[in-house]
This record gives sequence, structure tokens and C-alpha cells, in this order.
Amino acid sequence: MDNGVSAGSTASTSTLGNLALGLTLLAFGIGQTGIVGGVSAADSVSLATYVGGLALFVLGLLEYRGGNGFNGTAFAGLGAFWFTWAHGADAKVSANAAGLFLLLFALLALTLTLGAPGGLFGQGAYALLTLSLVLLAVGTLADSGGLGKAAGWVAAVSGLMAWYGATAALANWPTALGRASGGRSAAAAG
Repeated sequence: MDNGVSAGSTASTSTLGNLALGLTLLAFGIGQTGIVGGVSAADSVSLATYVGGLALFVLGLLEYRGGNGFNGTAFAGLGAFWFTWAHGADAKVSANAAGLFLLLFALLALTLTLGAPGGLFGQGAYALLTLSLVLLAVGTLADSGGLGKAAGWVAAVSGLMAWYGATAALANWPTALGRASGGRSAAAAG
């Protein structure tokens, strides 16, 4: 193994964590919107369990080990959310309990929004996740399918932002609008 490359480097685990979060949000969001016939949010349970839940949680622990407290908190906390959501999807819980669960994790997402590194793909993805969870919680409490669909669209856009941010980091694509110093657009930091 090359001495310059660590098996648990924060760049690789951060990128993989953002990909896992993005794909899980996309699957959940698309299912929640009902835009694809015969596909619902419940169809994303396996992905939410293993990719959004277990993998994201483990990546969070690796981020902590690598010294990245923000990504450790984000990935482990959201991994716990997705794992719990996936295992509770079949449970018979009241709308009030489900709404409260979503509101509590919206608080986690809000904390992540406020603590995220600046920029569209840092704070933006977490801000949209927060909005999605709040809309879904209110929709669940008020028994409003329209709010649930709106939450799905917001979650899908949040997932696209997380996916693009991770892909940009791998491909050295721009992640900032406008120009950086020297007239060149800024590229994603790996």
C-alpha cells in the first residue's frame, strides 16, 4: 500500500458518505412523490436499511476516527435515522408518533445545516433535508398527502445535491458558482 494513502482517509469516507446519503434521499424522495408508477417510499426500505442506515453509520464512525467530527456526527446520526425509519416502516405506530419521530430528526438536520461547511452543497443539502423532514412531519400529523409529496420532491433535490457534491469531489468538478481567485472556477475539495 502506498504510504501516502490511508485506508480510512477522510476524503474517501466523506465522499462515500455523501454518495450513500444522496442515493438514499433520492430513492426515498422519488418514492414519496409517486412520480414512478408502482414505486412508493416503502420500496426504498432495503436501500435505507443498508446504504442509508448501516453503511452511513459505519462511515460516520470512520469519520470520527479520522478526526472529522462534523461528518462523523452527520453520517452516524443520519445512519441511525435511516435505519430506524426503515425498520419502523412496517410498524403500526400512530401518526402522532411518526410525526414526532420526523420532527426530532428534523432537529438533527437543522443542527447539521447550521454546522455544515459553507456553500451550496454543504449547507444546501442539509437545509433541504431539514425542510423535507419538517414537511413530512407536518404532512403526517395533518394526514396531508400533498405535503408528503412536496417533502418527497425536496428530499429528491437534497439527494441530488449530496450526490453531485460527492461526484464533483471525485471528478474535480466545480462546486461553487462564480469565479475563484485567478479567474478559474473553484473545484471540489477531495
